[in-house]
Amino acid sequence: MPFAPVENGQLYYRLDGGPNLPVLVLSNSLGTDHSMWDTQVPAFTQKFRLLRYDSRGHGASTVSAGDYTMEGLGKDVLALLDHLELATVSFCGLSVGGMAGQWLGLNAPERFNKLVLCSTAAKIGSEEIWKMRIEAVRKNGVRSISDAILQRWFTPAFQQRELGTVARVRKMLEAAPDAGYVATCAAIRAADFRPEVSRIRSKTLVIAGTHDAATPPADGRWLAEQIPGSQYKELEAAHLSNIELPQPFSEAVLKFLIS
Repeated sequence: MPFAPVENGQLYYRLDGGPNLPVLVLSNSLGTDHSMWDTQVPAFTQKFRLLRYDSRGHGASTVSAGDYTMEGLGKDVLALLDHLELATVSFCGLSVGGMAGQWLGLNAPERFNKLVLCSTAAKIGSEEIWKMRIEAVRKNGVRSISDAILQRWFTPAFQQRELGTVARVRKMLEAAPDAGYVATCAAIRAADFRPEVSRIRSKTLVIAGTHDAATPPADGRWLAEQIPGSQYKELEAAHLSNIELPQPFSEAVLKFLIS
């Protein structure tokens, strides 16, 4: 298994696609791993070499001790790029992956040609919401909140229609390390890019889900309004729009990246 060294640990990563294609980094959401992007691989690898990774505290990557920060999660991406000797790439992140993308756009703009920020916001949730989530997982584990999480990740119609997909995602979520989940919750709780997100200069696409209760369209529209020259796309999905509507999602991302 390929790993890249990062501060206090290592990241698992995977490369797919032709070695001469431009690189697109995909960053996973809270409670998932790199496989959340599986449905995008066939379409994306026609135009890009995909670099997927398990963010710190998730999948096969290191579960380091203590609360994580968005700066730390962003620096993990930069360390991964340095390890692979990649000077510039494009970046697509969903939820906390999209928050990491905002940090990268603010702090390492020279490394990123284009940014795609999906189902995310400059500030996600409240102090109280994250406190309750952290306490629940510390007490009873991620499995204890998986039903509630899946209700937010997918629309009711999708849950009823795609039982196999939902079961696969549930398995991935419930396999998330409790300590890594909690530490990442702390990073999201502390992150607030509202005062500075307008400084992002990378070409940016913001994707929101019409039925996303975690990061509603209003958050996505605000983000797009703040980032100069950015584009906004709304899909008839909940939080994990890349899984609920894989074809429209992939088409929107590719149209933006190759334009």
